Amino acid sequence: MSEDFTEPTLAYWQELANEPPARFSFTPPHRHGYPVRLADGQVLVLPLRRLPDGVHAAASLIANQASHAVVSSLADAMAQEARALQADCVVGLPTLGLSFAALVAERLGQPRYVPLGYSKKFWYRDDLSEPVSSITSPEAGKHLRLDPNLLPLVEARRVLLVDDAISTGATARAAGRLLERAGASLAGMVVAMKQTNRWVAPMEGMLAPEQVRAAYGCPLFTLRADGWWPVDATLPDLP
Repeated sequence: MSEDFTEPTLAYWQELANEPPARFSFTPPHRHGYPVRLADGQVLVLPLRRLPDGVHAAASLIANQASHAVVSSLADAMAQEARALQADCVVGLPTLGLSFAALVAERLGQPRYVPLGYSKKFWYRDDLSEPVSSITSPEAGKHLRLDPNLLPLVEARRVLLVDDAISTGATARAAGRLLERAGASLAGMVVAMKQTNRWVAPMEGMLAPEQVRAAYGCPLFTLRADGWWPVDATLPDLP
């Protein structure tokens, strides 16, 4: 197929509008971008990125490349969803979740947040690490790590996980295991995007679907001659 209906762009996903720009539509087929409407009525168009299998695509937002206005608006929506979870502490997941965690914590009236990381400082402890891989970073040997100096902030507390997206649930599950070993309990998770509903089954026993909330959700897309079409069975429930 000569046209895959994707494109490199730093344009439309940097802005919010009342309606999608003229070249985009809420109705398939989708070409190049997928518009989502946030709870406040604003519309954000997300670039479609072709997956390695060549026949599917995912909507994508690279948070640390997004404008302040977009990140701030998404953090507003995430904090609004998080309030019902009544967490004591916000824990940010690396790497792109850290773009939102501080903002969500601030909006929830918390004085700080707890960042997890991948790099190992010399004073870190192996028992405060957990192996992890994700759909965008599948390499082996990567570990989520908690700075032992931050233990008092999570011990015996209900924590809220914050990430940019949940897709397979692998990173969220690793974070949950690590934090439970550190003495915390999970109040829930809030993300900017539920990327399909593939994560629901893997998260069973750790967080119920209603404990995972999002500003927006996106399905998987399949390529046809006229553009990208949503795979309806993969559309996640919101919030």
